[in-house]
Amino acid sequence: MPDPKRDVPQDAGMRYFSRDSDLVDRSDLTEADIDQCVRVMEALRGWQEAARTLSEASKRYMKLNESDMRAIRMIIRAQQQDRAVTPKDIAREVGISSASTTKLVDRLVAGGHLVRTQHPSDRRTVCIEVTETTRISAHETIGRQHARRFAAAAAMPPADREAVIRFLTALSEADEPQGELA
Repeated sequence: MPDPKRDVPQDAGMRYFSRDSDLVDRSDLTEADIDQCVRVMEALRGWQEAARTLSEASKRYMKLNESDMRAIRMIIRAQQQDRAVTPKDIAREVGISSASTTKLVDRLVAGGHLVRTQHPSDRRTVCIEVTETTRISAHETIGRQHARRFAAAAAMPPADREAVIRFLTALSEADEPQGELA
């Protein structure tokens, strides 16, 4: 009996999406439609992998973990909008306890990424700001990556951008946890 693994050409690459899943009603789709849907899913998986690789490279470059990166991104956005950031804001954004937030802030202050400042209107509250060095580093790395993503979107015709928006919105809705995952 032939071995199906050996019948796949070596340069074909791994397929991550099945053409014949029993979870999807394909009765109204042509073979061309199915092929195109699989290509869309493969392209999306490729982008997710590229984004994951970039995220890992960014964390290594800045010597930070995911929670640190999320906190710094949020604080930078807030500073750009002239908004004060408190430890409570960080805890909410990152989804961690106040004790974990204290450890995160202490670690990032010690690493030269953040500074504590006095709240502009409540002297009992501490605010957190990103240092200029970290802001510049993030701008030159992550900021440039976001600029390339924006340029990719800007290069598309408006109708294509609208189709992408509809698709990504539908994916976001489809990825809402359901059943046992909810």
